[in-house]
Amino acid sequence: MNRTQLKRSSILRMAGTEMVDQDGLGETFVFRALRIAAVVTLYWFISITMVFLNNHLLDNHDLDAPLFVTFYQCLVTVGLCWVMQLLSALNPKLIDFPSVKFDLKTSREVLPLSVVFIGMITFNNLCLKHVGVAFYTVGRSLSTVFNVLMSYIILKQTTSFKAISCCGLILGGFWLGVDQEGLAGSLSWSGVFFGVLASACVSLNAIYTKKVMPAVDGNIWKLSYYNNINACILFLPLILVFGELGRVANFSRLADAGFWGMMTLGGVFGFAIGYVTGLQIKYTSPLTHNVSGTAKSCAQTVIAVVYNSSSKSLLWWTSNMLVLCGSSAYTWVRSREMKRTPTKQPQDSTTEKLLGEKGNIGI
Repeated sequence: MNRTQLKRSSILRMAGTEMVDQDGLGETFVFRALRIAAVVTLYWFISITMVFLNNHLLDNHDLDAPLFVTFYQCLVTVGLCWVMQLLSALNPKLIDFPSVKFDLKTSREVLPLSVVFIGMITFNNLCLKHVGVAFYTVGRSLSTVFNVLMSYIILKQTTSFKAISCCGLILGGFWLGVDQEGLAGSLSWSGVFFGVLASACVSLNAIYTKKVMPAVDGNIWKLSYYNNINACILFLPLILVFGELGRVANFSRLADAGFWGMMTLGGVFGFAIGYVTGLQIKYTSPLTHNVSGTAKSCAQTVIAVVYNSSSKSLLWWTSNMLVLCGSSAYTWVRSREMKRTPTKQPQDSTTEKLLGEKGNIGI
């Protein structure tokens, strides 16, 4: 009798009639599927919109001040952290956000990471400014390759032959994409250069993040808070050195509410991507999140090509597919390796995805 009940219960669970979530509450399969679909859709919408919005802000010929744009988005992130703390204090059941009080000692401990963080978001935005959205996926594709390289150099972690083969696929797609952009006459070497630097900084950011996590009690939102405060301070002398203050002062739309609205919206979307990224990982899995991110990048590229009415060659599309397939294969290989050796805690592409969505979790 017990065996019969067990079989029936197993069949019901396999059929998806009833599921149990992490909180132990019963929920139907349909509800769970709809929730996952809603979370993935929200992630795609925010991520794709954020990339196009930032490309629009950075491609402004009247205001050539990418450092100022990035500085302002950091400022918005700090402000939103304060707002979220206030809302969490008023209604902790609805909003779960850590209470953070600025501590100079913690800020100093996070400072080395903040320097890498600034390089990451700055080079990332400069890459997006010069190559556009269509080539952005390929231009920023080497972060996985640098992740393997930096992990070996800094952390002395070796990588399997299968994972290295996936990196070879990504490198092949990158070089083919650069070649095809050159043949089409739309290649920006400065954009490619910034993309390579951004990829290297994404890898360093993920590695240094692990080192400073104890300083912020392992909380990614506290890290974002301190990182963005440090970044706001460090960006000020950079803006002065590169002469962007004069360009901003002479900008014709400086008093235009629409311009500042777009700038603020860019910061809000940058902050939101950190939340929906964590949400997607929570309700699916790290592997599914990476697959979703890869599919999103593919859709993002297609949208950019259609929006700009561009005509791309078969080899150009092949380069994108090589990069996307190589990234997906690497994620799958590393996830299987992590399951076999969970104690090693390798530097996986989920951390890279979480911290490098458009440069970081909070921008």
